[in-house]
Amino acid sequence: MQLSPGLRRVGNEIVASYLFIDDRGVTIVDAGLRGHYGDLIDELTDAGLTIDDVRAVILTHGDTDHLGFAERLRRDHGVPVYVHVADLDRAKGGDKPATAFGRGIRPWPVVRFFGYALGKGGAKTEYLTDAQTLEGGERLDGLPGSPEIIAMPGHSPGSIAVLSRRLDAIAVGDALTTRHVLTGRRGPQPAPFTDAPDTALDSLERLAASEATWVLPGHGTPWNRGAAEAVRLVRAASAPTG
Repeated sequence: MQLSPGLRRVGNEIVASYLFIDDRGVTIVDAGLRGHYGDLIDELTDAGLTIDDVRAVILTHGDTDHLGFAERLRRDHGVPVYVHVADLDRAKGGDKPATAFGRGIRPWPVVRFFGYALGKGGAKTEYLTDAQTLEGGERLDGLPGSPEIIAMPGHSPGSIAVLSRRLDAIAVGDALTTRHVLTGRRGPQPAPFTDAPDTALDSLERLAASEATWVLPGHGTPWNRGAAEAVRLVRAASAPTG
C-alpha cells in the first residue's frame, strides 16, 4: 500500500512493516510476521522493484511480530539486519517481552489479532542468528531514506524509532499504537505488552521532536497529522480517569 511517494506499508492495521524507497533502493523497517514475505514481494513488485533492491532491514525492537522475514532476507539474500543492542537477545529468542494483557480487553479484537498472527506464521517465528547492532543516535545516510535512529526505550529496552526526513516519516514500532490489538480502540494511545510504561511515555518527547508528518506504528493505521499531535493524544489516553 503506497502512503506517499517513496513510502509504503506491508501488511495491515493488525501487523505492519514499512518500506522507505529512493533511487538507491529500499530500507525495510520491521519485518512483520513470517508469512508477510509474500506480501513483501507483492509490494515490491507493485513499486517496480525486486528483493534485490532491498538494502537493509531495521527492526524497531525484537518482539516476534516484528521479526517476520528478517532472518530469511539476511540468510538467503545477504540483507543486513539492524537491531538495538539492548534487544539483540530478544531478537535471537532469548529475553522475553511483557505478557500482561491489562484491563479493558474485548474478545473480538483479541481473537482477530491472534487469529491473523497464526495465519501469517506467528507460531513459527524465525529468530535472528546474526545482526548489526545500534545504540541510538545513528544516521544511516548510506541507506535508502537516510534513516536516523532514535532510542525509544520503554516498550522494550532497545525500542527505537526510525526517522526519514526525506520522506517526512517516522516508523515507531510499538512506541505507540493507533489501534489497540486487545481492545480495538482506535487513535494514538499506549501500546500493550509494554515492559516499562512510564519509560515509554517519557520517550515520546523524542518522537514529538522529530516533527515528522507521518507516524507509522507497527499496529494500527498510519497517522499523517504530525508526531506532536500523536504524542499529545497518547498522553491524553494514558492519563488517569476519575
